[in-house]
Amino acid sequence: MLGHGRGETSREGDPYNVGHGAESDAPGHGAGGPAPKRIVVGYGFWIFLLSDIIMFSAFFAAFAVLRGETAGGPSGRELFDLPFVAVETTLLLVSSFFCGMAGIAIAQRNMLWFQAMMAVTFVFGAGFLVMEVYEFHHLVTIGAGPSRSAFLSSFFALVGCHGLHVFGGCLWLLTMMAQVFVKGFRPTMERRFLCFSLFWHALDIIWVAVFTIVYLFGAG
Repeated sequence: MLGHGRGETSREGDPYNVGHGAESDAPGHGAGGPAPKRIVVGYGFWIFLLSDIIMFSAFFAAFAVLRGETAGGPSGRELFDLPFVAVETTLLLVSSFFCGMAGIAIAQRNMLWFQAMMAVTFVFGAGFLVMEVYEFHHLVTIGAGPSRSAFLSSFFALVGCHGLHVFGGCLWLLTMMAQVFVKGFRPTMERRFLCFSLFWHALDIIWVAVFTIVYLFGAG
């Protein structure tokens, strides 16, 4: 009777079992305990991605305001080569496809296919970077560098920031390939790949926005 009464009092005072005493029904890592590490890591990385998207939104806003401020210099219609940028876009989108294939390989614990798909992802990502560096070099060579006008300053800031993210993603990709090769398909490796794939696909989404707003609208 007395023990039963204490149990009822505990439920009334703590109806959602947030306590962890002897009278709590929470089993620890279940309904009343901490979330699994995979959930915590994924949630934290989503917060990072959202903060990154907010930063890019500021760059997009600056470009939208300054796109007409050419200071008598060349505009996007005169500078942008849409077929060239379309090839860039294709390289990045295809790299995202192979990144997804690497995710299937890691789920199947297939080391050979995982390393192969990650290597192809790197090749396409590196190809995108080479084309972007060439584009920047060409613009600077013809006198359309970032100091030429406010329009070009905002263009180099936005597109260059995305390029730095792709460069960082390529370094992360190579590091992951080495870690998985040495350590195998541990749960930590799976969580790291989950974060990497979220990051890489987010870069694709941002680039589609860059291609549409900066290049298509600018050339039009």
